[in-house]
Amino acid sequence: MRRLLYIVQKEFIQILGNKAMLPLMTVLPIIQLILLSFAADNEVKNVNISITDLDHSQLSRQLIGQITASERFTLIGAPPATRLADEDLLAGTADIVLNIPPAFEQNFLKGWPVKLQLLVNAINGQAATVGAGYLNAIIRDFNQDIRLEVPPGRQFKAPQIAISAANWYNPELNYKHFMVPGILGELVIILVILLSAMNTVREREIGTIEQINVTPIRSWQFILGKMIPFVFIGMLLLTVGLTTGKLIFDVPMVGNLGVVFLYCLLNLVAVLGIGLFISNLVDTQQQAMLVAFFFVMVFILMSGLFTPIESMPEWAQMLTIPNPIAHFVAVMRKVLLKGSGLADVAWNFRITAILALVFNGLAVLSYRKVR
Repeated sequence: MRRLLYIVQKEFIQILGNKAMLPLMTVLPIIQLILLSFAADNEVKNVNISITDLDHSQLSRQLIGQITASERFTLIGAPPATRLADEDLLAGTADIVLNIPPAFEQNFLKGWPVKLQLLVNAINGQAATVGAGYLNAIIRDFNQDIRLEVPPGRQFKAPQIAISAANWYNPELNYKHFMVPGILGELVIILVILLSAMNTVREREIGTIEQINVTPIRSWQFILGKMIPFVFIGMLLLTVGLTTGKLIFDVPMVGNLGVVFLYCLLNLVAVLGIGLFISNLVDTQQQAMLVAFFFVMVFILMSGLFTPIESMPEWAQMLTIPNPIAHFVAVMRKVLLKGSGLADVAWNFRITAILALVFNGLAVLSYRKVR
């Protein structure tokens, strides 16, 4: 036990004595959390739209007015011919082109089918899909409103079915409330993996590892002594991040924060095993950063932070099971936004516990004292 305490004491002295590492572990992650939370917004705004009105009726002008009144669309032009509107799309100045056909109002009031042509620049697939969805919603609402305003005796009746929708857990659809918990979990894990991956290698480069190798300390004591300080750092970073998220973004914290901290502790143990395992296999800090960066990129892209895991192919969904960031993001969102309890995230706890045993077992087995 005394040997373990000496290792932990040494690690804290090295960390606190490194003036460049302290800002890296505290200030920079908080700045990243703030910047990424403001920038990582899935909402599509300022969609450039070009509308060709070949009807020039009161109804078509009313539809155009309803579209331009939306903050999501910017009307860049109203070309008199569809050919000119197509040129706007080809030049990239328009994201969406809407063509209103002749006799639009006349056919609509007669109850005949009316087709609007919608051309979307799909180079950016997400912007195209979301932008077209916004426009379809506006046209659908316009259709219902006009039908309700038609006097009795017309050929069609007002719709009789009404849909009432409610958004649970994030009623205002505030994207920051959805992203901040995930980004915070991601930053905590990334920082811990990178720092722990470079830790042992750094001692090997400066030569202090040789002094440890001549001591009777065991492999598990060495790995555990390296791990404990970074666990404290990760928990401190989570505390500061949650405080920042509440003060700046007013992120709701519906669930028990004890569940969040308990899972963070378990997840940190797992990812520290990954970092220390990498540190034992490489010879330089550059190699450690490259290998850790490879795993970090895979973990981030397949964590469900930006792309829902349910939308991935089945084989990709299976690969997210050993991804500690994916479990951290899921637990953060479930507990903070949904108010999930320990029983609701028990599966994430079990998988992470298995990952912790496997990764730390590999870290202990891969550490070899050179005499």
